[in-house]
Amino acid sequence: MSVDGWQTVLVLGGIRSGKSEFAESLVGAAGAVRYVATGASAREDDPDWERRLAAHRDRRPVGWSTEETGDDPVRLMELITAAKPEETVLVDDLGGWVTALLDPARQPADDQATVNDLAEAVRSSAARLILVSPEVGLSMVPLTPLGRAFTDALGTTNQAVAGASDAVVLVVAGQPSWIKEPGGATAPVSATPASPAAPVAPAAPVAPATGRAAPVFVDPTPAVSPDVLAPPAPAAATEPADEPAPGDALTAPTMTLPALTNGLVIQPGMELPMPDEYEPAQARIRLATLDFGGAGLGHLERVVTFAAGVQARTVPVPWASPRVVLVRGDHGGGASSGAPDGESRRRAAQARAGAGPIARLAAAAGASLQVVDAPVAGAMEEGPALSDDAVESALRYGWRLAEEASDAGVDVLVLGSCGDGAEAAAAAVVAVTTGAEPAAILGRVIAPGAEVDDNAWMIRCAAVRDAIQRIRRLPRAPKDVLAQVGGGDVAVATGLLLGATSRRLPVLIDGPVGVAAALVTRDLAGQARHWCLLPDHGNDPTVKLAADVLGLTPVLDTRLDAGEGGSALAALPLLRNAIALSADLSEHPVLASDPEESFVDDEDEDEDEDEGDDAFDHDPAAEEADARGA
Repeated sequence: MSVDGWQTVLVLGGIRSGKSEFAESLVGAAGAVRYVATGASAREDDPDWERRLAAHRDRRPVGWSTEETGDDPVRLMELITAAKPEETVLVDDLGGWVTALLDPARQPADDQATVNDLAEAVRSSAARLILVSPEVGLSMVPLTPLGRAFTDALGTTNQAVAGASDAVVLVVAGQPSWIKEPGGATAPVSATPASPAAPVAPAAPVAPATGRAAPVFVDPTPAVSPDVLAPPAPAAATEPADEPAPGDALTAPTMTLPALTNGLVIQPGMELPMPDEYEPAQARIRLATLDFGGAGLGHLERVVTFAAGVQARTVPVPWASPRVVLVRGDHGGGASSGAPDGESRRRAAQARAGAGPIARLAAAAGASLQVVDAPVAGAMEEGPALSDDAVESALRYGWRLAEEASDAGVDVLVLGSCGDGAEAAAAAVVAVTTGAEPAAILGRVIAPGAEVDDNAWMIRCAAVRDAIQRIRRLPRAPKDVLAQVGGGDVAVATGLLLGATSRRLPVLIDGPVGVAAALVTRDLAGQARHWCLLPDHGNDPTVKLAADVLGLTPVLDTRLDAGEGGSALAALPLLRNAIALSADLSEHPVLASDPEESFVDDEDEDEDEDEGDDAFDHDPAAEEADARGA
């Protein structure tokens, strides 16, 4: 069998699916064929493996040449790059290549650069290329660390190679199904509908683990996001202008999606980018050599190394275009006990008018501001806080907000929140995720006038405990946690963190909602937490525990409590100054590579020497005359 219209094809399939036989059938009547075997050589104690290798060898035509890459991952890229236009190269399979890459003596498989090199070799190959690879996306998550490392690395490799290939085919029970057709088409559903007037959504598949429908989003609603504001100097608060209904934005399609062909599906195990692993260490080494008057930047070194990782450069540049995303999402029931009526609405109106702490801190930091309305959550102690569909929409909404910020040139996001009951909902998420006792992590309720409302705190604790008791036998998957106790604001914040990670956009978080969202992202895409920086914990027990679980060490300890996002905004100028100082300072003269190097201009030194010599020149006669005159 031969299929026209492709230069490079990736053949995916499970064990004994017939993928290798199908890949060989694609060769057709090609002339020179080079078969690249990536599997390990047979061992004397494994006769079954030897029989499998022999069966593969016997199936190949006599005229084919065979190359073996063995335990050298670089060899495969060399063979692909060196192949000539008249050749056909069949690689069987990428699973063997990843196995070699996982060798502890080699570069770790989660180094994206190695996988990117393979994808680039595939993309630039002059030969006709057929690559076979096991599909790991349909299997269970392995129980062993090594098994998880293999599936993660192979899944990353498959995605990269699929993106570099002209066509991708999935073989199931010997039957091929083209999921990326020759010519660039994808099947069966495009993420961007060809005609937005009358989209047709396929029937939603049922997820066997929970019995829920896994939504496929192909909807025509135009994207309507809240206005992005440039907070002015302090001004009197005014009533905000009417905005588009948040429901329009929540259901709008997201066009920049993960590498999926059936729409945006936010699900556990997504492969998103990681910050650079090499540059932070180089930045730390460089900081130790700079010409500081004392010991250096102290804890602010952490900001510089973080920026080096997210920017992938040893000498990072200060963030020039920050944006604050202030998420407002109220919660019903006991979660909002002690909050004055309409408090979150008033705070949001203040921010939109350029007043209040968040807007004023944003103005001082030169940050743009976007106030986002999330769906209102129900009483968690009585039932789900949010429906499954609302969780999906909120996640996608947050993802899209991050995409829009990236497209607008934003280089750092600040995540804030002002919802009534948001602290209790975030504490519930943290308690469900970590097993913590609600009373130990739920912060005190501060009433207007800085009064502590113990009664309201007890009601909130009871609501969280009742909610945890209610869901004790229900699934604890990330979306389940958001639906049962998290609510709309935590879901939007979670989507924002995931979308920012997909765009390599760092996020400054502080406050319970931010860390709760970061905890939820762990099972959706574990890479997200590495793009988060915690400027301050605000002495909040929920934040302290979640930060410890996430491995996020606060940079400062100011105890500032100006609303969620306020601590990060107050710290932002200091963080940027630390990055700028690290970039501007030069190496200390004592540590300079050239021992003759000096920061004093040679000509100035000569002039100083001349002036010094003149000071010792004297005229005895003039001195005697001066003495007589005196």
